[in-house]
Amino acid sequence: MSLGAKKALAAYGKQNLQSQVESASPGRLIVMLYEGAIKSIQLGRMHMQNGEIAEKGQAISKAISIIDEGLRLALDHEQGGELAANLDALYFYMMQQLLEANLRNTTEPLDQVLVLLNDLKEAWESISQPAAAQPPLLSEPAAEANQDRGTLSYGKA
Repeated sequence: MSLGAKKALAAYGKQNLQSQVESASPGRLIVMLYEGAIKSIQLGRMHMQNGEIAEKGQAISKAISIIDEGLRLALDHEQGGELAANLDALYFYMMQQLLEANLRNTTEPLDQVLVLLNDLKEAWESISQPAAAQPPLLSEPAAEANQDRGTLSYGKA
């Protein structure tokens, strides 16, 4: 692939990402931050295994920046209370693990952080889906039967 084609693809990727960010809900933005951190850690792991020290450092540093300047700054400590404090501590732990992995050139801390980020990403994906995309808790007939009895239904809104 020519240098010009690579630059064109990179520009397209940046425009596409910018478009996604501009149209994303707050929940989707958090998921995108998780995806970016995960991708950077996976890239850092690959560079580590290939002995590409400078590239490894750049990828891990990018993951740390996403966690620190994206995920940690997005926390609302006033409304989030204990949950926000716990996430803040978890994000700090992740950053420490990433620094250790980078300094010691070891993949175990990267793998730990990947598991944590994937779990959090999945949780955010499940709560940030639009209501129409989530399956009803009761089937249509069951929801209708509950409405006939005057009870609360959890079916379609």
